[in-house]
Amino acid sequence: MTPHVLVVEDEDALAELLQYNLKKEGFRVSLAADGEEAIMLVEERQPDVILLDWMLPKVSGIEVCRRLRGRQETRNIPIIMLTARGEEADRIRGLDTGADDYIVKPFLMKELFARVRAVLRRIRPGLADDKVTHGDITIDRVSHRVLRKSEEIHLGPTEFRLLDYLMQHPGRVFSREQLLDAVWGADVYVEARTVDVHIGRLRKALGKVEGPDPIRTVRSAGYALNAE
Repeated sequence: MTPHVLVVEDEDALAELLQYNLKKEGFRVSLAADGEEAIMLVEERQPDVILLDWMLPKVSGIEVCRRLRGRQETRNIPIIMLTARGEEADRIRGLDTGADDYIVKPFLMKELFARVRAVLRRIRPGLADDKVTHGDITIDRVSHRVLRKSEEIHLGPTEFRLLDYLMQHPGRVFSREQLLDAVWGADVYVEARTVDVHIGRLRKALGKVEGPDPIRTVRSAGYALNAE
């Protein structure tokens, strides 16, 4: 079944850009230009995920989120907030209101697609794509295989989870501690330097196929999967 995305965005150019790119990624897309229209469309046909702008005419994105979370029939619809407000207090407010994720404008389309799929995997796993491609790398979660330029890359289970997580957030820099929590789990005690070891193993495995190193080291900050 093709996942249905409702894009709630009052900037026409951005709404059309999101619609075009989401359709290319295989999603069905509906558009709403204000909060009232969004609520009406959700009542008519529930989407599988909502991309919700914070600043909207008539009814704000925060209020739309609050109303949907307050109704039994809509409280479990995944919501990703889109906003130019990147301050920590705003992010906390959006998440506390009930958003499942939060992405700050401007953003990379690839990161947005990864966030949408990540939310679907968590909340509606039957709709999530089990393959993710970034550049020349494809990861298949069902068969537990990784391909680079159509050549199979053999990874250990930790390197597989590490690559999977980085591919969900291309371009985003993660500290060692953040990667430990996401990949190993917050309740597991592992030295932070362990991340360096597994990043090294992942780089070595991916490097067996000719191509640029897809993993970027950011001094004193952590690691990121190159956005391009």
